[in-house]
Amino acid sequence: MKFVDEANIRVEAGNGGDGVASFRREKFIPFGGPDGGDGGRGGSITLVANSGLNTLADFRFTTSFRAKHGGRGAGRQCTGRSGEDMLVPVPLGTVVRDADTGEMIGDLTRVGDQLLVAHGGKGGLGNSHFKSSANRAPRRFIPGTPGEHRTLQLELQVLADVGLLGLPNAGKSTLLRAVSQARPKVADYPFTTLHPHLGVVRVGPERSFVMADIPGLIEGAAEGAGLGIRFLKHLARTRILLHLVDVAPPDPEADPVKAVKALAAELKKFSQELATRERWLVLNKMDLLPSDEQEALARKIVKGLRWKGPVFSVSAATGEGCQALAAKLMERLEALHQVADDERAGSAGLEE
Repeated sequence: MKFVDEANIRVEAGNGGDGVASFRREKFIPFGGPDGGDGGRGGSITLVANSGLNTLADFRFTTSFRAKHGGRGAGRQCTGRSGEDMLVPVPLGTVVRDADTGEMIGDLTRVGDQLLVAHGGKGGLGNSHFKSSANRAPRRFIPGTPGEHRTLQLELQVLADVGLLGLPNAGKSTLLRAVSQARPKVADYPFTTLHPHLGVVRVGPERSFVMADIPGLIEGAAEGAGLGIRFLKHLARTRILLHLVDVAPPDPEADPVKAVKALAAELKKFSQELATRERWLVLNKMDLLPSDEQEALARKIVKGLRWKGPVFSVSAATGEGCQALAAKLMERLEALHQVADDERAGSAGLEE
């Protein structure tokens, strides 16, 4: 299925049913009085996060959703039938905005999360509500209110713990294949990856994390060059970024240090917050270098970048160093989870 991460849809909740003016008519009861029933409420529309979806492609062709209207009231104080609510499944990580105002309505990040996006109209009142000692035969009734209708902008931001960042052909897809069961396309030409891929990296029993591979970036991406800038939003939820560097690029004139600095600048242009995210340096394709040159080149790159964070030398193609990298990532993610849990526990204690 084609990967689609943006879509606009129209949602229209059902109108409330009208109340009615009716009078009781039975044998031997000549003055039965008003007995008009209320209208039923209109159906509402709710978005539901579904783990079985990973793209917004379904909304390319089905763009309009309408809930049922409420039924009209009836005599004998019978309330009209309520309109059936509509549940619309969307992928995890869907951000919902009002397309007209740009206001963020909600963010569906957990399985089963629900977001009410269009309220059904209220049913009108029948004339039985308006009887009084001064008005024993009211002919007044209230029509139902219209349901909400709006245009929504859906934006998918994939949920991942670790995001892969790098130039085209840096080996991001190969690394994802090496540490998970994901099978993104791998080839010896640039821009092999055309849309994000997710893979579950299993380190041990009940120890795993999700890794995301996005299309490669090139210098000038923030101004529209290449493919990757429109997919950078998928790294917004990641906790750690892995910056992959090809230590043996096809072009002998290419400088890995300049490549890292160029992409760091593009990241900063896109999002200051994302540019300050924890980032690890991964020197890939070490198997293409003589063993006696590997360590010296790694030191040269780290020195040229003045890199202070973690550095790993791997060969995604052969798998060398990949499992050690995955294990260290798991340890770091568990530590971050523990810090987050402690902060939540501290906040809960202060509230009490």
